[in-house]
Amino acid sequence: MVTQANNHDVYAVGSLDGPVLIVGAGLIGASVGMALVRAGVPTHICDVDPDVAHVAASRGAGLDRPPGGQPALVVVATPPDNLAEAVAAALHEFPAAVVTDVGSVKAKPLEALVARGISLARYVGGHPMAGSERSGPLASSADLFDGRTWAVVDRVDCLAQATAQVEQLATTCGAKVVRMTTDEHDLAVARVSHLPHLIAALAAAQLVTAPPEHLALSGQGVRDVTRIASGDPALWQQIITANADALTGLLTGLRDDLDTLLGALRTADMRPLSRLLTAGVEGAAVIPGKHGGPAVPLEAVNVVIPDEPGALARLFADAGAAGVNIEDLRIDHDPGRAYGLIEIDVAADSVERLMDALAARGWSVHR
Repeated sequence: MVTQANNHDVYAVGSLDGPVLIVGAGLIGASVGMALVRAGVPTHICDVDPDVAHVAASRGAGLDRPPGGQPALVVVATPPDNLAEAVAAALHEFPAAVVTDVGSVKAKPLEALVARGISLARYVGGHPMAGSERSGPLASSADLFDGRTWAVVDRVDCLAQATAQVEQLATTCGAKVVRMTTDEHDLAVARVSHLPHLIAALAAAQLVTAPPEHLALSGQGVRDVTRIASGDPALWQQIITANADALTGLLTGLRDDLDTLLGALRTADMRPLSRLLTAGVEGAAVIPGKHGGPAVPLEAVNVVIPDEPGALARLFADAGAAGVNIEDLRIDHDPGRAYGLIEIDVAADSVERLMDALAARGWSVHR
């Protein structure tokens, strides 16, 4: 089946036979291993630190020893600074294997590989759009990629069967494949991942010197904005540096918008501020909905919830009994009481039904 999404081909292909060797047993590498083992694919995993590989293997990410023969596919899941070297080593050591990676930047590692003068026909870049603020194999999960997008970065010099093998890896792990070019991929991830991380880091950094009485006013808004800022700084420094070209253009545009905003605040001319806020609403509206489909119009319903075991389960059960699907939720804890405020996003046409059903079951609920 072939469909179109944002002018990129989205493919559904068969499962992977293996054996697969995963190089790097961190969060993504171990999760790939667990997903492949779940699918019955013979999988082996290694790491520069054998203890890390052992932990990943103990969680079901494959065997922490080399495959007995030639692997069909090698998945390089090392940090960005080591990516090109690890890909080159895999191409050399396993001359019959397809080699892919799960790195979040493609142009810089590809440039380093091209400079080595080796054939890259068996190398196809990949990037699963999934992760966590946590790191390491203890944070891994077999379902990390289920329903997520996996970019397959195809090139004219790639063997067709190599590209198909990497697409099979993605679908076997439960992901949806989007094929992109190298430069297109790096600009896309700079826009939807790397720039948001930098903005979150900048916002969170403003809290470091804040007095306690300011922090006492913290609500869900600041938590939402700063959540991803807790990612590993060393890893993110590698990612940002590797994607400097794409990020420079986006940051320049952001700087221009900030200058416009500062000018508006100095002159009390609110027209530029209105345009920026409106553009923000429009940008948020074009983010794809869950499962990659179009965004569904949602409205928020606020429910006061006691901070006690089983309360959230009761709320979910009552919403389910009303025939309402919860699309998203956020919890804002009250620092002074054993209660929280949970904001539930539901389809706009379900709001009244949900509010009536929850109120009838004793919940304090409002828009």
